[in-house]
Amino acid sequence: MAAGEEHETQRVRRPSSKQSARKSSIGRAGSGTSETKRTARRVSAPRAMRYATEQLQELLGRAPESVSAVKPTEEGWLADVEVLELERIPMTTSVMATYRVTLDEEGELVAYERTRRYTRGQIDRRS
Repeated sequence: MAAGEEHETQRVRRPSSKQSARKSSIGRAGSGTSETKRTARRVSAPRAMRYATEQLQELLGRAPESVSAVKPTEEGWLADVEVLELERIPMTTSVMATYRVTLDEEGELVAYERTRRYTRGQIDRRS
């Protein structure tokens, strides 16, 4: 590609929370209040799901297959994301993992952890 050209499949990225934080702190700089909490607007559940999968894929280098749970918290969102970790034949023996993703109110990933590994064909046994 020539300098200055963008690949046509590149996505338009939303502003990072750093830029949002800068904008909100500029308005408060001379206010004289001791407010430390940002006045960010919480993203919607569908956006939180999308942001969780996009950011987790960027970190893991693997495409998430689905979001099995999304839950609002005081600080933002928690999402459980299912990821194919090891592809095997037959597909039912492939190794899957569930990752718990923590997002802030603006949808930025602040933490993630693998909470479960299982084979694709496995069914949870709950009594």
